Amino acid sequence: MEKLLQGQVAFMTGAGSGIGKAAALKLAENGAKVALVDLHKENIEEVKSQIEKSGSEALVLEANVSSPKEVENSYKQLMHHWGRVDLVFANAGINGVVTPIEDLDPKEWELTLSNNLTSTFLTVKYAIPHMKANGGSIIITSSINGNRVYRNIGMSAYSTSKIGQMGFGKMAALELAEYQIRVNMICPGAIETNISENTWKEKDNLKKVEIPIQYPEGNQPLEHRAGRPEQVADLILFLASSQSSHITGSEIYIDGAESLL
Repeated sequence: MEKLLQGQVAFMTGAGSGIGKAAALKLAENGAKVALVDLHKENIEEVKSQIEKSGSEALVLEANVSSPKEVENSYKQLMHHWGRVDLVFANAGINGVVTPIEDLDPKEWELTLSNNLTSTFLTVKYAIPHMKANGGSIIITSSINGNRVYRNIGMSAYSTSKIGQMGFGKMAALELAEYQIRVNMICPGAIETNISENTWKEKDNLKKVEIPIQYPEGNQPLEHRAGRPEQVADLILFLASSQSSHITGSEIYIDGAESLL
């Protein structure tokens, strides 16, 4: 039986762990060749090994996705290797420094915006010339933060980057529709990933702006736990495949109703 993504090529940022890793494995399982883009080469080497063991192909592309030259060069390497790109998953990002606005260093603001929002722009921009002929699917990892949820005090830079991705994605969906390139945004809630390693909370500073919120019986209505990367990967597969052929410019929340509280 032919697989959903047989013969297609995917370009994925933040592919070394968490949602990116799970999505890479899921797309490869369904027939895609996957270009794995991450700043940590050792992580994507491991993902590449897993993909090859499953019988598919993977390409390791070490890059800083906030660098125009490195992102453009990554696409050049991909095109040289496989000659096409059909699917793009702009997933790389950090939480950054969590602190009150008055204490947030402008350099930290810029770091979060460049890693999350600028990287999304670059990942989409440099994909377009290679996708215009055949169309395809672009998926952007946004968040419930900045779109439905604002209770995570101290995350002004992160939330700004995430709502920025939403606006950018919708503009891109309109602009690229004539080329049959679909653009959609996913908005995860709490997912079991290692993004906490890229989160720097200034707890003492946060005390002066924190607003107490208490959920005595939990804040995960559907499954009473955080989601799993594999659950998000199932959504990525749907949006990457022809099963979502009439969906573009849409945001899809995947949070077990967490953001409705």
